[in-house]
Amino acid sequence: MDFSIPTIIFIVVIALLGIGFYGLLMTRNLIKVIVALQLLVKSIMLAFVFAGQMTGNAGLGQSMALTVIVADTIVAVVGMALAVQVRKNFGTLDLKALTTLRR
Repeated sequence: MDFSIPTIIFIVVIALLGIGFYGLLMTRNLIKVIVALQLLVKSIMLAFVFAGQMTGNAGLGQSMALTVIVADTIVAVVGMALAVQVRKNFGTLDLKALTTLRR
């Protein structure tokens, strides 16, 4: 069974998407949710670069990936700051416990 490079990249993108969705659906820890979102975004970024390379517009794919990196970094920083504040104010990062709180 001989796999070509595009097939391997496609399999990696699908695997990262699967791992990210699994982590997003199965975890209740706020930090782990942020990590799962990061995996999802990284797989989309890889897909942009791969699609740009396959269509002959490598520059467009790379510029889209760079835009995703900037937006993803902002989301990650804000999410981590939110997690720190939630932990400091409520003493937990468990999303199930946070949904039952009333203030």
